[in-house]
Amino acid sequence: MTLRRVVVTGLGALTPIGNTVEQYWNSLINGVSGAAPITYFDATNFKTKFACELKNFNVEEFIDRKEARRMDRYAQYAMVASEEAVNDAGFNFEALDHDRVGVIWGSGIGGLETFQEEVINWANGNGVPKFNPFFIPKMIADIAGGHISMKYGFRGPNFTTVSACASSTNALIDAFNYIRLGYADVMVSGGSEAAVTIAGMGGFNAMHALSTRNDDPQTASRPMDKDREGFVLGEGAGALILEEYEHAKARGARIYCEIGGGGMSADAHHITAPHPEGLGARNVMRACLKDAGLKPEDVDGVNMHGTSTPLGDIAESKAILEVFGEHAYNLNLNSTKSMTGHLLGAAGAIETIASILSIVHGIVPPTINHFTDDENIDPKLNFTFNTAQKRDMKVVMSNTFGFGGHNACVLVKKLEE
Repeated sequence: MTLRRVVVTGLGALTPIGNTVEQYWNSLINGVSGAAPITYFDATNFKTKFACELKNFNVEEFIDRKEARRMDRYAQYAMVASEEAVNDAGFNFEALDHDRVGVIWGSGIGGLETFQEEVINWANGNGVPKFNPFFIPKMIADIAGGHISMKYGFRGPNFTTVSACASSTNALIDAFNYIRLGYADVMVSGGSEAAVTIAGMGGFNAMHALSTRNDDPQTASRPMDKDREGFVLGEGAGALILEEYEHAKARGARIYCEIGGGGMSADAHHITAPHPEGLGARNVMRACLKDAGLKPEDVDGVNMHGTSTPLGDIAESKAILEVFGEHAYNLNLNSTKSMTGHLLGAAGAIETIASILSIVHGIVPPTINHFTDDENIDPKLNFTFNTAQKRDMKVVMSNTFGFGGHNACVLVKKLEE
């Protein structure tokens, strides 16, 4: 069968370095760090006392207070980012076939804060089971997509992908496939996460995954740097409107780019550590290129998973060298997590948005906080360290790798009429 082309016609972002797409992009190209001391709870006794929280965000500016109280923060974030994306797409809702519009969302954890608070309330309640009647619908990881569909009356395919830090990239790939296979004309896709909580910080600290650079949070996320020692936890949401190309053209939509392909793989190695030789990362990038019908030398840049962990950055760099060969040295590599922190299940969405905007504006956001080269990482690779670089970007890949060995990669490219 002939696969239909899929384009991006709307973007929405709620991130630690900007509460709109415009703010997010301006912070990215200017190398702004979103890391700061935690304000959501008293982190005095935690090993890590900082995170990349949202700044100056008041949910009641977007959602009615009563309605917001029925949502976990991760679902609130999804609603805000998806509203920006839907508005950006400029739909004529009366002309839109709502049966052909779906929502595929991603979240690695879902309502962690809701679960945490209900357990605390139970523990403090002398054994009396006084649970909030909205406990379950606030907590479950699929509810964000449900809320989005109900707000707009979108009756097409609707589900949530859960694959840890690859969740929203998997959501985008599924949305891409549903459109190109003809099951929908438009999909709202992306991801959201709100894990900056007592349980989230405590859990990641217990497994020694987070940076503990409490004296200098803004430089704590330092992908590819010799002295990196863990990731910085972030939160927020990213939303994209994926649309069948002819459908978008017929309504005169502004098109950001085309989705070229997607790849998925598993490390089959360890519950949290990457394969030391980057086997799964290598396989997922090759699968993505094959799906897009492109050669390694067609790619201009890769927004790396690049979490700032000792093992992960080395494994991904090895994989890039294997996949791209000598062309690897022509790539602009970058890790926007150096600024946003790691948004877990929402990472793929906001990083794909960054990749799209690098094509639109011809600018590659930097990997900030690089101070010392790591002898285990090829110094000839261009990681776009510390300063944004201008470049005509036509094809960009975005990598996401999750606990459990889940790998997903999406490729975006400049639209060719």
